Amino acid sequence: MSIYRLKRLFLTFLFLCLSFNIFAEGGEEKKGKFNAGELIIGHISDSHEWHIAGNVAIPLPVILYSSSKGLSVFSSSKLEEGSYGGYKYDKERHIVAEDGSKFIDFSITKNVATIFIAMFIMLWMFLSVAKTYKRNGNVAPKGMQSAIEPIVIFIRDDVAKASIGEKKYKKYMPYLLTVFFFIWISNMLGLIPFFPGGANLTGNIAITMTLALITFVITMASSRKHYWEHVLWMPGVPVLVKILILTPIEILGVFLKPFVLMIRLFANILAGHIVALSFFSMIFIFGEMSAGVGYGVAIFSWAFTVFMFMLELLVAFLQAYVFTLLSAIYFGAALEEGHGYDNNHHPNEHEAEAAIV
Repeated sequence: MSIYRLKRLFLTFLFLCLSFNIFAEGGEEKKGKFNAGELIIGHISDSHEWHIAGNVAIPLPVILYSSSKGLSVFSSSKLEEGSYGGYKYDKERHIVAEDGSKFIDFSITKNVATIFIAMFIMLWMFLSVAKTYKRNGNVAPKGMQSAIEPIVIFIRDDVAKASIGEKKYKKYMPYLLTVFFFIWISNMLGLIPFFPGGANLTGNIAITMTLALITFVITMASSRKHYWEHVLWMPGVPVLVKILILTPIEILGVFLKPFVLMIRLFANILAGHIVALSFFSMIFIFGEMSAGVGYGVAIFSWAFTVFMFMLELLVAFLQAYVFTLLSAIYFGAALEEGHGYDNNHHPNEHEAEAAIV
């Protein structure tokens, strides 16, 4: 079977599964008017269960700790029946204590489970490739090795070396490769509408905030004297201009950079999910008016969803690349030894980030 036919079968299967999930949920909207907002929020939000189709869902473990009750571990299906162990769901499906007491939530939610799945996929990929290198040495790559090697070389040569420099890039490669593959794999899992995919992991601001915070900490830990001179007291600039304009802006920029990383990834992934689900919802919205209109709109909804899926495949890779590249640029700027260009002649952060935008 040709690669083209395999791709076509895969896409057909993917969209049939997606439509099955959407139609199953759409048919159970409390036997009343279809609520598009509730459907979309349900798909993009984290939860304590993994929805499969209709009323079928995989319950996930709830792990709670409070000073009064101690450690409580039970299945989230217990909370579907009402309260359990002094805990219950509120109107927004968040777990709360019946007596209003505080507790720490260590539960394995859908997003947390997806993090573990992405982690296991990455371990499998990297360990398999490392084992192949150890066994075959310099033999031409094949299989998983041939798929991963060009990406690793791309990150090394076009991201790390170009942004950080030939002499200093190596110690940042483990983080850059990890964050790239984690974001890319998480994005791809989010495009799969059935288990173990479908989680909106990188569309969750807590996840993107954590990734951006790690980049910020590494940047601060890597910063040199020149970096802080440029931020706090730029040479060759009038004192009043420094105090009143440039220094406050540069200090603000130090904290805005991780904020931009967080929002860029979060907004792009979340928007893609919302747009695709919105066009699916149009089928039910117009179908309530008339079955004929619903079928007519379905044709355009399917066509646009196919287009959005193809676009999201590109966005999944592009957002991983942009996050990794900007992280490398920030590291390079923190290590910079001279103004504008360092000894390795890589562009400064403002020029490179402007080129991306």
